[in-house]
Amino acid sequence: MLRRPRRNRKSAVIRSLVEETRLSVKDLILPLFLIDGINQKVEVASMPGVYRYSPDLMLEEIDACMQLGIKAFDIFPAYPESKKDKYATESHNPETFYLKAINKIKHAFPEACIMTDVAMDPYSSDGHDGLVEEGQILNDETLEILGKMALAQAQAGADIIGPSDMMDGRIGHLRRLLDKEGFKEVSIMSYTAKYASAFYNPFRDALDSAPKSGDKKTYQMDPANAREALIEAQLDTEEGADFLMVKPALAYLDIIRLLNENFSLPIAAYNVSGEYAMIKASAANGWLDGERAMVESLLSIKRAGAKIILTYFAKEYAQMQK
Repeated sequence: MLRRPRRNRKSAVIRSLVEETRLSVKDLILPLFLIDGINQKVEVASMPGVYRYSPDLMLEEIDACMQLGIKAFDIFPAYPESKKDKYATESHNPETFYLKAINKIKHAFPEACIMTDVAMDPYSSDGHDGLVEEGQILNDETLEILGKMALAQAQAGADIIGPSDMMDGRIGHLRRLLDKEGFKEVSIMSYTAKYASAFYNPFRDALDSAPKSGDKKTYQMDPANAREALIEAQLDTEEGADFLMVKPALAYLDIIRLLNENFSLPIAAYNVSGEYAMIKASAANGWLDGERAMVESLLSIKRAGAKIILTYFAKEYAQMQK
């Protein structure tokens, strides 16, 4: 045999030399959950090792992660029901703890990249990403609320806003509003292909943001569809997105590759809570080597074409590299 592929696998050094996909801490964004209060750290029951932090302890957590080389953070707020209403008004209240915390974090760590979430569900008494009227999710009326939210987050110091709502036309609406108000440097990472997935439940536990009625299938994408993702990506590109995101990641590796092959914008993928919880639960039961499964899953996302990975494994992976 003239060709023996095993020659390129015969040692760790040679395997490293020919390695096609390289995963770096620089590729990762760490999602974090924020709660109001002081000295509060509450573990999310369905996400072992993931916590909700009060602002003071989140500053400490970000500091620890920065020391490990993690420089980008996506911060999600968890609000009590008493702060929620139909119009998500708390989302753009300048005195709300989320916006004040974003401002403190940016002042403490100006070199960090802070991403924020734009959707109504953390603040909505209905638990939906859009405005609900008579059981219907109103698209255009929701855009006005999202605009107020995005502008407040930009004013607080967000580097990237992440519209996760899947309303039609929201990227263009937010881009025009941010530019008009002098926030031309604030980036938009669009949740371009966000599927109506079963893998979100632990996240909804973390934020207590599940819909009070109905589901999200009229605005999140059908898991059966791939070509539809091309339509969403084309619209988001034309409307001014800076990054295109696929969510979830592991069950949608084909969608990551599809967008990467058809668009020049950087592709991000969200390695979601359910994907994290599956590996953690299997490892806890001795069914999987959790560390190897983590690395393999992250590599698969990168290999599929994601330039950026949002993952709850970011800190654990960074600790492995030290």
